[in-house]
Order: sequence, then C-alpha cells, then structure tokens
Amino acid sequence: MPPYPALPGRPRTTGRLARGPELAASLAARLTARDRWLLRMLHEHRVLTTTQITQLAFGTTRAASARLTTLYQHRAIDRFRPLAPAGSAPLHWVLDEAGAAVLAAEDGITVAELGYRRDRALAIALSAELAHTTGANGFFTALAAAARASSGQAALDCWWSERRCAGVWGDLARPDGYGHWTQHSTGTAPASTDFFLEYDNGTENLARLIAKLAGYRNLAARTGIPTPVLFWLPTPRREAALRTRLAGPPPHGTPDAASAAAIPGVPVATAAPGTAAGGPAGAAWLPAGGPGPRLRLAQLAPAPAPAPAPQPGDGPPAAPPGGLAWYPPDPAPPPWHALPGTPVIPEAGDD
Repeated sequence: MPPYPALPGRPRTTGRLARGPELAASLAARLTARDRWLLRMLHEHRVLTTTQITQLAFGTTRAASARLTTLYQHRAIDRFRPLAPAGSAPLHWVLDEAGAAVLAAEDGITVAELGYRRDRALAIALSAELAHTTGANGFFTALAAAARASSGQAALDCWWSERRCAGVWGDLARPDGYGHWTQHSTGTAPASTDFFLEYDNGTENLARLIAKLAGYRNLAARTGIPTPVLFWLPTPRREAALRTRLAGPPPHGTPDAASAAAIPGVPVATAAPGTAAGGPAGAAWLPAGGPGPRLRLAQLAPAPAPAPAPQPGDGPPAAPPGGLAWYPPDPAPPPWHALPGTPVIPEAGDD
C-alpha cells in the first residue's frame, strides 16, 4: 500500500489515477475520437510500441508519448518495457481496464463479452510470441507511415490482425495479417492489391514456412480468389535461402503444383529489410519463380479470377474471435481534434 492513499481523481505515486467513478468521469471528459480509435486498435492488434503508434497517428514521437501518458494515467491503456539484448526497448502499450470499459460501452456489451481480461492483455509481455507479434504489427505500421507521407497517393485500406484472420480462415490458413494496399500514379488508374503476410523473424524452419502454402492453396480453391502471400524475411540471406526452397518440390497437399513457387492460386513474393528504400511499400518484392525485377506492393495484384461455385458445407462467415468487432478499425486515424463519431479524414502531419 502506498504511504499516502490515492485520492479520487488524483494521481497515485505511480502517476495513475485511482480506480473509481471519478476515473470514468475524468476519462470521458478527455477522450477524443482518435483516442477511442487507438483503444480499438490496441484491442484488435494486442500490443503496439510507441514507435508504431507514432507511425500510425502522430507527427512526432514527443506528441505520441504525451498523449499515451495521459491515457496511461487514466488507465485506458497500460505499458511495459521488455528486456532488450542491448540498449533500451521502446515502451509497449496494451489495452487497460478503463479503455476496455469504453469499448464495451460503445458496442453495447459487457467487458466480458468484449473478451477482455487485464491479465490476458498483459500476458503478451511474457509471451514468446511478443517479438513476432510486434514485428508483424510493425510491418503494417510501416505501410501506414508510408501512406501518411504520400500526400494521398497511397493508402493502407485494411489491416486485419492475426486473431481476426484465424477466426475467419483458421481452418485453412493462418496468416500473420491481411491487408489491402492502394497506390495512385499520375496518368494511370490506381493499382491495389490484397495480401496475406507471413512474417518471419528467423526462428522457424524454412520447410515449415513452405508447408504453410498448402493451406493457402486450399483457401484459394474454396474462395476462387488468388491472394498474394508475402514473406517478409529478416535478412537478404534468409530471403535467398527461402527462394531456393521455393524453387524446389511443392509441399504436401499441392499435387497440381510444379514447384513450391508455382502453386495454382497462390502467388508468392519475398522481401527483406533494406531491399528497397520505400520499405514494404516500395519496390522490395521479388515474385517467386522468376529472377525479377522487384516490384512495388501495389504491382503484385494477380489477374482477376472468376467467382467460385458454392461448395458443399459453405456457410456464413464465422464471427470474429475474442470479442473483436465485426469490422476492424480503419488503419487511418481520425484528426486529433475530431469529436467521437466523426468520419475518418486523415490529415498530413497530424500530431
């Protein structure tokens, strides 16, 4: 117990407000539309670092840190800093109890129905999946940052979390994320592509990565949609090793494929940090089965396919898992000064 009991509405010695009715009232008076959007992003994607939140919604790290501190003090979000092999890791942010109560109230459900428990939210701090989760999230926040810096010439239109993907396609494939990217070019029609992300941090056997393509083949066969599968590798050397495997025999369950790089309905491309100045949005992607050149993300869209015939057993889509909303939050935040309920209109340099 602290030497001086916290008063309602006053910070504890740790800088956080005491729990109670006064906390809810104080938080309600401060929450903007962007704050509520951020709470929903943390619920959808589990954990985001200060750097990633800055990429998503703020002009500077200083502005992001100031706002995050205010939300932390009001128990809308919580934070931890994992041990780093060298130097200091960035602060990692998760949804806290007051923030979960806000989302539940917005959806007209209870916190339990939202699927939130504080111990589970903080369990990611000790999970072996932390580096993989933040790495995959960082891929998408890099795309969001590229879109914000493009003056309206690019957009990350959709970003589904690993949990949402598992809830919808988990019986066939379990990508680390799903996205939709659009790129505008002068004098041409906008180019866009859907994609599945397979984020690799170098800890998984390459044969296991190749084996995942069988699930994507089954998913493409069921939906009739040939969605690119993007492997983001940690180093160019790791990418080269995977490409050697892709040129070899196909995985079990793909009898109609000549090689792992030529599975019908499963276009594959690979990239690694440093392969393009524009990061994952730039000309970083090398399609499997060919020598190049590397393509921009929006150039990876496959040719349209005919709509598939209904299959026996096909039914309505499964509900999202863990209390997630039917529709994921928009990757682009509302303006910082917007009132709750305001439509999203991204602003360049918003801080």
